Amino acid sequence: MKKFEKNLKYYLEKALKNKFALGAFNFCNLESFQAILNACKSTKSPAILAVSESALKYMEEDFLIPLFNAGKKQYPAIFLHLDHGKSFEICKKAVDMGFDSVMIDGSFLPFEENVKLTKKVVDYAHKKDVLVEGEIGQLKGIEDDISSDKNVYTSPNQAFEFATKTGVDMLAVAIGTSHGINKYTKNPILRLDILSQIEKLLPNFPIVLHGASTVNQDLVKTYNKFGGKIKKALGVDENLLIEAIKKHNVAKINTDTDIRLSFSSQIRKYLFENKEEIDPRKYIGEGRKEAQQIITEKIVKILNSNQKK
Repeated sequence: MKKFEKNLKYYLEKALKNKFALGAFNFCNLESFQAILNACKSTKSPAILAVSESALKYMEEDFLIPLFNAGKKQYPAIFLHLDHGKSFEICKKAVDMGFDSVMIDGSFLPFEENVKLTKKVVDYAHKKDVLVEGEIGQLKGIEDDISSDKNVYTSPNQAFEFATKTGVDMLAVAIGTSHGINKYTKNPILRLDILSQIEKLLPNFPIVLHGASTVNQDLVKTYNKFGGKIKKALGVDENLLIEAIKKHNVAKINTDTDIRLSFSSQIRKYLFENKEEIDPRKYIGEGRKEAQQIITEKIVKILNSNQKK
């Protein structure tokens, strides 16, 4: 890293030192990108803008990169990240496209195979100064092409061995968060004791939490009031996330479900109340407005990344 250059590594180190977390906000179209960008600009917050494999396919790389570069020109403190890459090939593609970081998700593999795959991605990405996130443990739930029917908590000893053998820059762990909108059947408990054990073995190492949407209950009610059928939606307690950031080494927290919910609830509401409206700019614009507000609240109330640009 060049001296004084504010790249992603700089902000991860700053987050650990100053006890805030970088939001990794998923986007899949122009409006979700704008919602994240505008929230970051208004709060002066650095952030990671994440795309999954399916989002990359949906947007197409010829459109994605110019879109991101346009946002980067407006506001340099944003970074492009591949979320849940399942193969060396897709991670290599993202590296070659100019992503700032990639996640290779080998958590579905036996440990040694996960190490081997992740190390291969690290070796390639680091040659081009691209950071790599790996994962140990499994999160219950469904998100895009990611699914698991059970939680497999991260073993602290395996986390240490994995990070040491692979050379990853960030480590996603399983401590009780969950993918999707139906995260829990009862109030969630995060295994912060596991985080403490990992940190003893990996001090000052950036830890990542996936599946950390809080699932705003007012938005769930709005969604259902105007024709939706979401049942038993329960997210992560924001106070637990705040504690994980302030008292532990959580430097990156992923949010996808909350952005989808904010868009969808407001689009349903607008179309229900304006039955003759066919202009997508109006109803999608309402979704964008709500998403920006939700992201702004997360930056200020949970991540504490505002004014950290």
